[in-house]
Amino acid sequence: MENIKRLPDSELEIMMIIWEAGHSVPSAYIMDKLSGNKNWANTTVLNFLARLVDRGFLEITKQGRTNYYHPIIDEQDYLNKESKSFMKRMHMSSLKNFVAALYDGNSIDTEELEELKQYVEEVANKNKGR
Repeated sequence: MENIKRLPDSELEIMMIIWEAGHSVPSAYIMDKLSGNKNWANTTVLNFLARLVDRGFLEITKQGRTNYYHPIIDEQDYLNKESKSFMKRMHMSSLKNFVAALYDGNSIDTEELEELKQYVEEVANKNKGR
């Protein structure tokens, strides 16, 4: 997991579609999911897919004349690495600083803070038994 590279937003968007599918998908599936959201040409999507293959995020299997794309990197592994990297870069690895920034920026409200508090207490109680 250490050598997972950070993806540009456009490639991450494609990976999210593939991860959400839960199985190998052809490029047509990806283009269909992007339609209405992005005005990318088919060649653009194919270029992004080729980059994701080159970077080791996807593998290709050919069925007839169609290429199917399958994730090599697990979604949760990627999200965990990105979350840690984000916290380190933006909030000096401090959850308190991150939550304070969200609260001060009016991105979360008191109800959400209460949910977070309950979650932290549940995790702390689970860890006491370890």
